[in-house]
Amino acid sequence: MMRRLSLGSRLALLFAACTAAVSLTAGVLFSRASEIHFIELDQQLLNSRLSVLRQMLDGVHDAASLAPRLGDLQSELSHQADLAVRIRGTDGQVLFDSLAGLPDSPRMPGLSTLHSTSSDYRSLCVNLDSGDPASAQLTLFLDITHHQHFLQRMQQLIWLTVGLSALATALLGAWAARSGLRPLRQMGEVASKVSARSLTTRLPEGQMPLELEELAQTVNAMLERLDNAFQRLSAFSADIAHELRTPLSNLLTHTQVTLTRPRDLDEYREALHSNLEELQWMAQLVNDMLYLAKADHGLLMPSRQRLDLAAEADALIEYYAPLAEDAGVTLTRVGRASLEGDQNMLRRALSNLLDNALRFTPATGEIRVIIEVEGKQVRLLVANTGEPIDPALLPRLFDRFYRADPARREGSSEHAGLGLAITRSIVQAHGGAIRGESNGGWTRFVIELPMAG
Repeated sequence: MMRRLSLGSRLALLFAACTAAVSLTAGVLFSRASEIHFIELDQQLLNSRLSVLRQMLDGVHDAASLAPRLGDLQSELSHQADLAVRIRGTDGQVLFDSLAGLPDSPRMPGLSTLHSTSSDYRSLCVNLDSGDPASAQLTLFLDITHHQHFLQRMQQLIWLTVGLSALATALLGAWAARSGLRPLRQMGEVASKVSARSLTTRLPEGQMPLELEELAQTVNAMLERLDNAFQRLSAFSADIAHELRTPLSNLLTHTQVTLTRPRDLDEYREALHSNLEELQWMAQLVNDMLYLAKADHGLLMPSRQRLDLAAEADALIEYYAPLAEDAGVTLTRVGRASLEGDQNMLRRALSNLLDNALRFTPATGEIRVIIEVEGKQVRLLVANTGEPIDPALLPRLFDRFYRADPARREGSSEHAGLGLAITRSIVQAHGGAIRGESNGGWTRFVIELPMAG
């Protein structure tokens, strides 16, 4: 299998081919222009000498009429070494050849190029009497051997120039391509240094050519995303271990204590019930993580049915009403709208938001569920009074196992910090978006979903 050419080699060959094509085209055009120029010069020279010869040979139509003028003709030709003459009578017979070995020339009037064994000629055939087509013919032969030699040398020089320029351009192109592709090699070196332990390396965007600056920005953005994702994954793994460690320790400790001595049936039953609660929480945690894993891989496929959001919100408010009453919190709903979505998934998302609001709303506080229609979108807001949240922390509230209050991380087996992450996955599966806001003594979670068609 042939080895594929590198990008530098391809550019070098492309430069060489372009240079060769340009040089060859320029050489051919110059050669053709030179040839045309010589033809025009030869024609001018032949025309100037033709007028003299026509005056000298006026009235010649056969050998008898030519004989008295041969001396003057030969004297004239002796001063022009590169000119030869052939005269044909009216009967077509050759009356005079000033030079032996002249090639046969066309009988038709006009300019033509002829070749003999050792010389090249430009010939001009005319009638001696321009007004009489039946008069004797005069053919002038101009030796252009030196012209042809010049054109041949020029063509050789063109081919030599094409070859040398192609070679030189290939070498210079290889050097230029290697120099120009240095930023790409730098990108390759940076990419080779990237690993799970080193995701902080970045490309120097300011040192990149304009054509690669956008690519460098894209690669840096990709590395930034990978770094953030890897950090979240590392934190996620640590959080899983942390969340599972407490219930597992509780199970082990409680079981070991129970087995230290014989106990009656009620004590064993109580121990099993306690262990069951921990196991149920762990099972719920595992189910939530599997749910998020499906969301990450795009496997959440919500069903589509027409839903009345006001009715769904009222059903959940009725469910949470006893808890809100015990906590001294007012729970209300405002507005209505309808959309197409998965009833169970949207109920779970709204339930997570209400549960979260109840846990962080102080006594005598208030929780509002607000449903609005904006254009072709439905906005569902769950707002609660309470301590404001730092704006820098709001985007992180949707991270898995994240809690805004680090003190709440220990000993919390009831809430693992996955509710908002699951809510975001459900909203995104419905083609919507969710965000958090906290100002003016209110914390709001805003869901925007496409309206029912």
